[in-house]
Amino acid sequence: MNDTALTVEELARLQAAFAQVAYARLLGLELVEVARGTALLALTVRPELTRMEGIMHGGALASLMDTASAFAVLTLLTPAEATVTVDLTLHFLRPISSGQVKARARVLRAGRSLATVVIEATNEADELVATALTTYAVRR
Repeated sequence: MNDTALTVEELARLQAAFAQVAYARLLGLELVEVARGTALLALTVRPELTRMEGIMHGGALASLMDTASAFAVLTLLTPAEATVTVDLTLHFLRPISSGQVKARARVLRAGRSLATVVIEATNEADELVATALTTYAVRR
């Protein structure tokens, strides 16, 4: 994996790509930061994203973590390449009912056609609320 910093052009491309993800806008996902092989996204809990008892719906958290993964992989790709989720294994560790959740994704290994990513989601108290492992196909 390449440890060089993202160029201004790469950063602009990633920000533009994120802005085009309508589902991310619908959920209210925020692209906080990206670096080569990593991405940090955030989501603020609001009533539309909760289930019974006011707990954040697992699908909203899974979407946050999956999107963070995708953008971590995209930091390693050229504009002509794309990625898509092959597998997502998520472990919910504690409920979230308020505040902001952050998901930090890190590419563990990027091969020619697959990338493996680990994600940790934390609440505002920096407590671990979920972990995930994803596999992405890379289309060259």
